[in-house]
Amino acid sequence: MLGLRSVAARSSSSSRILTTRCLAAMSTSTSNPSSPIVELRQYQLHPAAAATYTKNTIQSSDLRKNLPLAFFGFPETGYIALNTAVHLYHYPEGTRQRKDERAALAKKDEWKQYLGGVKECMMQQKSEIFVEAGLVQDFEQVTGLEYWIKNDGSINSGGESIVELRKYQLKLGYDTVPNFLKLYAQALPSKLNAIGTHPTTQLVTILVSDVGSLNTVYEVWKHGGESSCGMEAMEQSRQASRGAKEWRTGIAEIAKLATSFDTSVLKPAAFSPLQ
Repeated sequence: MLGLRSVAARSSSSSRILTTRCLAAMSTSTSNPSSPIVELRQYQLHPAAAATYTKNTIQSSDLRKNLPLAFFGFPETGYIALNTAVHLYHYPEGTRQRKDERAALAKKDEWKQYLGGVKECMMQQKSEIFVEAGLVQDFEQVTGLEYWIKNDGSINSGGESIVELRKYQLKLGYDTVPNFLKLYAQALPSKLNAIGTHPTTQLVTILVSDVGSLNTVYEVWKHGGESSCGMEAMEQSRQASRGAKEWRTGIAEIAKLATSFDTSVLKPAAFSPLQ
């Protein structure tokens, strides 16, 4: 069963705590070089060169793990274009850590050799900075990205798991994201505890944009495992959530704050910590 680390989500005191955490998530800025950040990088590949990029990247995966890599994978379906390498990094010490660690990796001869072999495979590169929403710390079932860096799931990779990215583009306004997070936190227990949810389905984190397209929120879910099909698990859990009354009510209110909603299903690379 779902547990809150403070008090029940429905109580007025918890609502104040969650609201404070939501506002704190929005106030986090890369202007503070020590605040934790998450970087989402997307590299669109030439279709004819995708296999070469993938092969070289797998061979050099240990080098990439000099950075705090949480996830690396490729889309199977959804709004993210096919043949796009999608990777997430969690920097607990913020932008300064990101700058220092990327600079150190760039000096390594092996990394230079790797880049020389894949640079021509890429058509476009994109980087955005996010912060993890404060509510991630309130729910015992939500691990956060750092957990996967410390508990590298690639050691036991080889299953049929998938990672689902659910993207909400919200209306402009300073209050929009805090209001979204408050509604989401109040409704989330209903979804996580919905009868019939597949046992492998897990909410990994909630990300709020800080640099890039603002007022963007991502849910990151994982489904499936060594003996369970990720797509089937995702569909089973989706059906279960549709019977969760509080979740349906919350989503109806959240929809009023959004301008668009998109999803993508990603297949983790063998070396991805998040599987």
